[in-house]
Amino acid sequence: MNQRFSLKDRNAIITGGTRGIGLEMARGFLEAGATVTICSRKQASIDGALKELEEYKDRVQGISAHVGKVDELERLIADAESRFGPINILVNNAGTNPWYGPIVESDDAAWDKTLEVNLRGPYVLSKLVARRMIAGDGGSIINISSVAGQTAALLQGIYSVSKAGLIMLTKVMARELGTHGIRVNCICPGVIKTKLSEALWADPEAEKSAAALKALGRVGTTDELVGAALYFASDASSFTTGSVLNVDGGMVL
Repeated sequence: MNQRFSLKDRNAIITGGTRGIGLEMARGFLEAGATVTICSRKQASIDGALKELEEYKDRVQGISAHVGKVDELERLIADAESRFGPINILVNNAGTNPWYGPIVESDDAAWDKTLEVNLRGPYVLSKLVARRMIAGDGGSIINISSVAGQTAALLQGIYSVSKAGLIMLTKVMARELGTHGIRVNCICPGVIKTKLSEALWADPEAEKSAAALKALGRVGTTDELVGAALYFASDASSFTTGSVLNVDGGMVL
């Protein structure tokens, strides 16, 4: 069974891989035997992440890339392939949430920024990687959405719309790419202790309120997403595609 979860000889790209959920997934993939390329907009963030992953330095690299810019995504793929070979795993993890408040009070810039990073980026990068996977031996694409994509999250309307779109992108691409040996699945975290969701847990009262919404009675931690990612990335999920897996402590119940 351990071999079913092995990522030996697999090559992964993880966007937003320098902190939080992305960094933990990178660590988990490396522990499972994969080679990993992490990306972020800021070189300083990349340098910090690579320092944390120092023990795997021969199998990990960091590339500066903005998921909203096609030329930078093409360079990301080229650099990943040049160093480690064909891409077998893509994790679309990079995300943003610049607006907390009602949609009617938001401005267009907040909408454009959120959709650019949370939906357009995964759309473009998945297309580019899938074309290579079709020409090769298939692979696994994993989208990191949110339970906010399944419910109308209070004061996070734009974010909810973007994450709902990512769930449907998962299902559409899973249906289109299945016969090419490409599986496309989605993980929906609840409130996890990351910088992105800091407004929902940093304050003790906010964390208490968030915890009360979950059947397990607590907020999650980044390492608790790794098992789901390993499942989707490995042969353990060889007959699973188009799946939307909630890792939310029972929040949507």
